[in-house]
Amino acid sequence: MDATNAAEQTTGLSLQTLRRLKFWVWFQEWLQPTELQVTLIWAGIIGFCGAACSIAYRVATSFVHKILTGSSASGLVESFIELPLWARLVIPAIGGLIAGVIIHFGSRFHGKVITTDYMEAVVLGDGRISARQSLVKSLSALFTIASGGSIGREGPLVQLAAMAASLAGRLQHWTTPRLRLLVACGAAAGIASAYNAPISGAVFVAEIVLGSMAREIFGPLVFASVIATLTVRGFLGPGPLYEIPLFRLNRNWEIVPYLLLGLGCGLIAPWFIRLLQASEKWAEQISAPVYLKMCVGGLIVGALAVFYPQVCGNGYSVVNEILRGQWLWQTLALILIFKVLATAATFGSGAVGGVFTPTLFVGASFGFLFGIATQHVTGSASMNPSAFAIVGMGAFLAAATHAPIMAIVMIFELTLDYQIILPLMLACVIGYYTSVKIEKRSIYAEALKRKGAGDYAKQLAELHVRDLMKPNPLTISLTTGFSEIGEKFVNTRFNYLYVTDHDRFLGAVSLHDIKSYLNTPDLAKLVIAGDLLRESLPVVRASGSLTEALERFSHHDGERLPVVSHDRHLVGSIAKTDVILALAGSTLRSGTTAGSPTSQ
Repeated sequence: MDATNAAEQTTGLSLQTLRRLKFWVWFQEWLQPTELQVTLIWAGIIGFCGAACSIAYRVATSFVHKILTGSSASGLVESFIELPLWARLVIPAIGGLIAGVIIHFGSRFHGKVITTDYMEAVVLGDGRISARQSLVKSLSALFTIASGGSIGREGPLVQLAAMAASLAGRLQHWTTPRLRLLVACGAAAGIASAYNAPISGAVFVAEIVLGSMAREIFGPLVFASVIATLTVRGFLGPGPLYEIPLFRLNRNWEIVPYLLLGLGCGLIAPWFIRLLQASEKWAEQISAPVYLKMCVGGLIVGALAVFYPQVCGNGYSVVNEILRGQWLWQTLALILIFKVLATAATFGSGAVGGVFTPTLFVGASFGFLFGIATQHVTGSASMNPSAFAIVGMGAFLAAATHAPIMAIVMIFELTLDYQIILPLMLACVIGYYTSVKIEKRSIYAEALKRKGAGDYAKQLAELHVRDLMKPNPLTISLTTGFSEIGEKFVNTRFNYLYVTDHDRFLGAVSLHDIKSYLNTPDLAKLVIAGDLLRESLPVVRASGSLTEALERFSHHDGERLPVVSHDRHLVGSIAKTDVILALAGSTLRSGTTAGSPTSQ
């Protein structure tokens, strides 16, 4: 009690506040956490949440599938193989009908935020995603996937992770650039958790969605992806998604067939893209409720499944069988044709989900068939069709998404086989350049174009300081005493307190400037803000450009700068991280060269 009274009498601060203030000064001096580092911590939290959503969604999908089919088989295709022919036909239609009903009635329950697509939230720069509609679409996708619809589950996994990120950012009242980055971290976590591929998750979002590899953007994406992958591996194991036989390039000339495979994928991928877009446009012209369209789409998948149940689902188990060389080429050729038709029917009907994994299926099948043909022509037993299937997956993915770097990294992470890298890299590059020569748009360019891809880059280039600043910053007067200054530093966690006189900016008091007075309490009692004032603190004008603001930050060691009007009235403050993220975001590419793994 005596120590507390002594502290209050000398400095005006309670002993507890004085201790907290000393700790905060020490913390800032030694650790100096920046707002970008805080963003990194949140990226890790979002990564964990994205992985948790992924695990829960997988369990829910298996549960619903078991209810619909009554089968306890390990995989979706295996379940459909055990079903009678009538059940193969009916179950996808029932699942499509239920999924459509959920979309039809669920779309009526929305709040102020109606955006559900993470691409739209990132590309348009809003960063706000509707939680209600995201849950509705994810539930709809659950029934489509569980009933055998030819679509991937990566779509809803990304959707849920991005939704969690958006909610977290909105609760923290983050600015638009940082909220966009957090949503992008959620998307990266969703992709990483879906494919057990942390590098691919970060590269995909950076290369395709954000169009920027700036370290301020790429760092949080990597952190979110790694945390998500570690979490999923803790539950599902650390092994690669696809297991492939040993591959070895015996002679240099063997690289030539892989180059031809890349050329073939580049020629076929544009037509696959056009088929999906045509099916979507054709279905939009039909004036029928969405649940009827999705029911018909499921019925088409069921009719194809009567002959080949391998068309159901995202094709994961079939791709594994292809990589193990367990198919006759005649049967696989028919399954490939049926799978493309099933994917077009599901996608065109308006089903929620992704076509990323079905795209891998098409690439693997085409590559395997190409490998068998190559083996027959060359007469070389060293030409393993399974190796061609792996390279075909990457080349077709690069050609469809127009993202060769992502495709190379993705296939490497899916297989963890370094020996396949040389033919994979060449085939992906050849496939990409061939595809863009035929079709300038990637697999989701039309969707991104509708959502304003490229427009936000223009908006960012035209942003001014006033568009990113936070209004009503905390201020003190020239006569504010040491005790009040200390209280504000402890309660707000700021490094600078702005000093004003009738709203006119005079300077700032730094947290580090009060350090010497903490050990001289008798002198501290007499100190006021005017004695600690820094008049030389850089300021930015509200009408100034972001480039000008970044230049001012180069002369300042803090994370925020005061924003003043033309007559030096304090109107707000702006964060360095927001400026950097906004400038990095202005490099977003046009939607004509972008793509995404999700259709909704």
